[in-house]
Amino acid sequence: MHVFVTGATGWVGSAVVQDLLAAGHQVTGLARAADKADQLSALGAKVVRTTLDDLDTLRSVASTADAVIHTAFNHDFSKFLENCEQDRRVIEALGSALEGSNRPLLVTSGLSGLTRGATEADLPNPASPRKSEAAAQALAARGVHVATVRLAPSVHGLGDHGFVPILVRTAKQMGVSAYLGEGQNCWAGVYRLDAARVYRLALEEGVTQSVYHAVADEAVPFKAIAEMIGGRLNLPVEPRDREHFGWFASMAGADMSVSSARTRELLGWKPQGPSLLVDLDQPGYYAS
Repeated sequence: MHVFVTGATGWVGSAVVQDLLAAGHQVTGLARAADKADQLSALGAKVVRTTLDDLDTLRSVASTADAVIHTAFNHDFSKFLENCEQDRRVIEALGSALEGSNRPLLVTSGLSGLTRGATEADLPNPASPRKSEAAAQALAARGVHVATVRLAPSVHGLGDHGFVPILVRTAKQMGVSAYLGEGQNCWAGVYRLDAARVYRLALEEGVTQSVYHAVADEAVPFKAIAEMIGGRLNLPVEPRDREHFGWFASMAGADMSVSSARTRELLGWKPQGPSLLVDLDQPGYYAS
């Protein structure tokens, strides 16, 4: 299968590319920078040098692929609403290139806007600013063969530069590893390489579902995460108000725990990597 992957040099996308290639698939990956393009090429993938704003090129490349996996997203949170709109445009462009065929598109989203314990059948709050899943649903209504892979808020592993490293930096800066309230809101987690396999298995299974959950640890109490970080940094672990977390407060206080039972059953997916708390017990998470 020839798969076009956006975000092919990113944290999740690069793992998806490696997993696809190891399984014998052909990959064309999107890359912006020359050094990233060289790394991608060295893996054995074809490279398209462009940006997410070049919708004509994205449509052209997608039209030649057997399947498309969209993992790219601009994580500059100072421009979050703008980046959400860019993401919606990209999904629309990719879907339009596949419309009228049975070639699948896998779109990446998160768990925000879902209730605690949600399953793959539950829908996120439509007021959520990120429109990845809403854009996928709009394409499905037009007959596009599309599904959403919902990633856990922590896609962890050494080299992680996502939400947990933000908590580590905040703890170092503030001198305390904190949580909100009683800290019993829960996050889900998934090891990076396990998350990558969900995309491949969904493609190989024929993308028969509209939603997949790339979630290994379904409910890790936020206080337990704070305790691990505090223990590693030799800092006190204490409750703090929302101001302590600044712009990240909504994420720190969110309950992003869901079930992945349906995904595991359908895909035969068995997470193999370390759990979130085991991974966070490594010195590499605190080196910088």
